Amino acid sequence: MTTYTTLAAPVEHRLTEKNSDFLTFLQPVTDREIALQWLQHYRERYKDANHVCWAYIIGNTRQPLTQAFSDDGEPSGTAGKPMLHVLTERELGNTLAVVVRYFGGVKLGAGGLVRAYSAAVSQAANLAELTTVSPQSELTVRVSFAAEARLRQMLQQYGGEVLAIRYQQQVEISIRLPEQAEDEFMQQLNNLTAGQAQIITPSCSK
Repeated sequence: MTTYTTLAAPVEHRLTEKNSDFLTFLQPVTDREIALQWLQHYRERYKDANHVCWAYIIGNTRQPLTQAFSDDGEPSGTAGKPMLHVLTERELGNTLAVVVRYFGGVKLGAGGLVRAYSAAVSQAANLAELTTVSPQSELTVRVSFAAEARLRQMLQQYGGEVLAIRYQQQVEISIRLPEQAEDEFMQQLNNLTAGQAQIITPSCSK
């Protein structure tokens, strides 16, 4: 899993195309349930709209955990799929895009709809502030009491954090740190403890 970008904050944008208004909302989301909750929010907020089309990507856009889209009554393939395509091309992971359309009386045709929904999301993406998401590893290590303070210092240097700690015959510390730093961190820890540090649970990407 590689580093990817997502929204730092929600975005709203309005596009008018041949008298139709396209209201676009980009919302940061971390799982499918949250995406669907936000979708319901917009459906209720804009009950009088002709269409509430949407697309979301959870995780990295190149290797998504899950993704989905809906044309919500527009001709098949003219709304949700183009919206999803823009999210992918702009590398907006963990993002829900909702486009609310108020029909203005002039039909756009299939090609016109694809262009309008694509432009609506693309122009909203132009306004977005982005943040980088780095995959994290979680693991539990066992070290001597003497090594605990130094381990904590090293963890800070690598941008990690302590999740839990248990004092037994030795110290068991559950930690989270950037996946890309895991190998180097463990090498330094082994050097510090002369190879005495033990990993007692395997790492897992989050």
